[in-house]
Amino acid sequence: MTTGTLLAIIIPVVVVLAALAVVAFLGFRRKRLRERFGPEYERTVEGAGSRLEAERDLSAREKRHDSLDIKPLPGDVRERYSQDWTGVQGEFVDRPEDAVRDADSLVTSLMRERGYPTEGLTQRIRDLSVEHGRTIEHYRAAHEVNELSMKHQATTEQLRGAMVHYRALFDELLSDGGPGRHARA
Repeated sequence: MTTGTLLAIIIPVVVVLAALAVVAFLGFRRKRLRERFGPEYERTVEGAGSRLEAERDLSAREKRHDSLDIKPLPGDVRERYSQDWTGVQGEFVDRPEDAVRDADSLVTSLMRERGYPTEGLTQRIRDLSVEHGRTIEHYRAAHEVNELSMKHQATTEQLRGAMVHYRALFDELLSDGGPGRHARA
C-alpha cells in the first residue's frame, strides 16, 4: 500500500473516532448535568437558545459554585435555625403575610450562613440550583407569592403554599443538602 492509500484510510477513521468521542463526551456531560440539576436542566434548556447554550450555562453555574465556600452548619447553629423556623411557622396563624416575609428572610439568612452569596434573586437561584436543582422551583414559587404578599395581593392559600415551598428549601439547606430532617409544614 502506498502512503496516499494509507492516509486515505487512516484520516477518515481518525475523523470518525474523533466525532464519536465528541458525541460520547457531550452525551456523558448531558447525562451528568441532567442528574445534577434535575428539573432545572429542562427549565434552563427551555429558556436558552439551544441545548448546547443551556449546558454551557449550567456548567458555568457549576464552576462558580465550586469557587464558593459552602459549608455545613454546626449543630448549635442548625438547632437555632430550626427553632427560628418553628417561630416563623407559628406566626403564620395570626400574621400570614409577615410569616411569609420572615420565612424568606430566614431562608436568605440560612443561605448566607452556609456560604451562598445572597445578592439578587436571579444569582441566588443560579447558585442554589447546582446542589438544590430539585427544590429550587419551590424557592421560585415561594418568592413569587412573597412578592404578591408585599402588595397585599396574595390569598391565604397562596401564603400557606409559600410557607410549604420555603420549608422545602429550608429543610434541604438546614440538612446540608441531604434529606430533610423535619416534617413538612
